[in-house]
Amino acid sequence: MLPSQALLPAVVFALTALRALASDTFLAAVYEHAVILPPATQEPVPPRDALALMNKNMDVLEGAIKEAAQQGAHIIVTPEDGIYGWRFTRESIYPYLEDIPDPVVNWIPCTDPSRFGPAPVQERLSCMARNNSIYVVANIGDKKPCDSSDPSCPRDGRYQYNTDVVFDAQGKLVARYHKYNLFLGETQFNYPKEPEAVTFETPFGKFGIFTCFDILFYEPAVVLVSKMQVDTVLFPTAWMNVLPFLTAIEFHSAWAMGMRVNVLAANTHNTSMEMTGSGIYAPAGARTYSYNMKTEDGHLLIAELDAHPRLSPASPPAVSWNSYALSVERFSQNDHEFTGIIFEDLFTFTELTKPGGNLTVCQKELCCHLSYKMAEKREDEVYVLGAFDGLHVFEGQYYLQICTLLKCPSTNLSTCGQPVEMAQTKFEMFSLSGTFGTSYVFPEVLYSGVQLAPGEFEVLADGRLINWNTTSEPVLTVTLFGRWYEKDPSSKGPSISSFSMISLQVLLALICLFLYC
Repeated sequence: MLPSQALLPAVVFALTALRALASDTFLAAVYEHAVILPPATQEPVPPRDALALMNKNMDVLEGAIKEAAQQGAHIIVTPEDGIYGWRFTRESIYPYLEDIPDPVVNWIPCTDPSRFGPAPVQERLSCMARNNSIYVVANIGDKKPCDSSDPSCPRDGRYQYNTDVVFDAQGKLVARYHKYNLFLGETQFNYPKEPEAVTFETPFGKFGIFTCFDILFYEPAVVLVSKMQVDTVLFPTAWMNVLPFLTAIEFHSAWAMGMRVNVLAANTHNTSMEMTGSGIYAPAGARTYSYNMKTEDGHLLIAELDAHPRLSPASPPAVSWNSYALSVERFSQNDHEFTGIIFEDLFTFTELTKPGGNLTVCQKELCCHLSYKMAEKREDEVYVLGAFDGLHVFEGQYYLQICTLLKCPSTNLSTCGQPVEMAQTKFEMFSLSGTFGTSYVFPEVLYSGVQLAPGEFEVLADGRLINWNTTSEPVLTVTLFGRWYEKDPSSKGPSISSFSMISLQVLLALICLFLYC
């Protein structure tokens, strides 16, 4: 190879870095991938078959990475499980795992692939980054041997981790994160003994990374933003959408707003498992997003973000989430309060019986205040104001405080809280607030057809979630989703004994779906 050819990747990287340094913004990309799944089996396949399956998925990812780089993107995030899927037992996933070293080793797998043993997946990802001069974020599996000297060592003599990796534009491994909060069905993996707060610096800001279910917990998600002060969160996920509050685009965009940070969320795409919804989110709202339950196609998203959003003039002000709600007397309370279930949580509801007005509904320490005016009060649609203040114990244990205006599936009040995707009622105005005990509140507005409403609502400094003009689309829900981390149980993992029998049945069904669908 001629010297000039050998220097070419370094020259391209230097030019890319200079372009990024010259601007306070950067171009981000995420790719929602329709994963090619392995056959469902409890027995390990030959390593060559595992690599063949992973190469099929990486072929698709490489096409997206090349396209993103051609459009000028500096970094691209690909989904959790995006390279090998999720149909595994602890034994059957083993052929798909590689030994991923700590990034301090200063390693470029593309140019030195055998330094730490066979690593064909890391080599290929590194070369994708290097050849296209773009940061590449991917999710793969890590294996680490252990022995009887470690009392926590699994019986098969190894730890297996759900792992995110980041390669810089030269192909160097710059970050490795082991998922800490494993979701139901991830029995093929171990969680690390301590949560990892993984960050790395780039010419376009400080980045942190975590995976899927992690976003609902204090460690590592809140630690990265509040203590480590990252500018942008990289978020590979395999998110199963749950209406009315936990669709991917809805919650991830709200988390970015509540935490005042950029979030690059790349979801897997599998409509049979309700998996879709990726986006590039800023503190002021979504820059771009995709939600597609109609086809099985992957989708590339690219948008410009502020490299340091806290310093941006567009960054929203800090919010005192209970300031307004604590300063006003309770609005009139409906005499016909009732209860309903949302995701196994018992909410207190009151119906919006008039075209406009002021309502308050309370549960425990949380009172939710709503002022509203409908564009038209329809006889065939019912909306309610709801409150929940308590420990959620379905797929994990975490403490919630939620104030919500939401549409019921029918005029039968017993259906309120059940999933619904379509509505016909627009609101000329709404103002929602609550007496939250937590400072971590995530504002959500979801329109009919599961659409976001970027630029159509605002959170005031006193904690009110408001709109300025009539909503452009009918409303599914307007929600303040609070997480009171200090009230979370101290023990790790869900306690089955705390579940109702119906929750246990649903959990078992979810585990079966997660493993074998």
